Amino acid sequence: MARSDQVDAVAGLTVIDTSVFVIDLRYKRDRNFAANRAFLERVAQERSGATSIFNLLEVCGILSFNLNEKQLRELFFYFPEHYQVDVLPHASLDSLMPAFKTADLFDVIARKAGFGDALIIGAIEKHLPGAACFVSWNARHFKRRLSIPSQTPAEFLKAHS
Repeated sequence: MARSDQVDAVAGLTVIDTSVFVIDLRYKRDRNFAANRAFLERVAQERSGATSIFNLLEVCGILSFNLNEKQLRELFFYFPEHYQVDVLPHASLDSLMPAFKTADLFDVIARKAGFGDALIIGAIEKHLPGAACFVSWNARHFKRRLSIPSQTPAEFLKAHS
């Protein structure tokens, strides 16, 4: 794919955070569940969603306390298909994790971000610069730390109605 094709492909992507998937998978009675589900259905229908390998592994880690190893592997491998999202830069247990310069992650942390959020921010900035937006129930943690807009699923739905 040519560089301009890559930029065009990324430009329409909605990058989705862990919190959105965890609410969908585990918290059906959450007050935000309906908006969360509507957001995920819209992104799946449009096939415009992506998440990072760090987010996928974080979802697996959170659910590991309630799933056996077989279920956890199924979650990992079927996640992209189930949600109709791309996992970037890859979704393979055999590949290496994305590499970052320690200084780059430290720069994010110095802007008042926890290590987990710094990994997500680093992955977006390195692999998805120019994506349309980042959607999280913790959007405020990412505002002014990302080069793309950060919003909740409810804010996304309101802005795209």
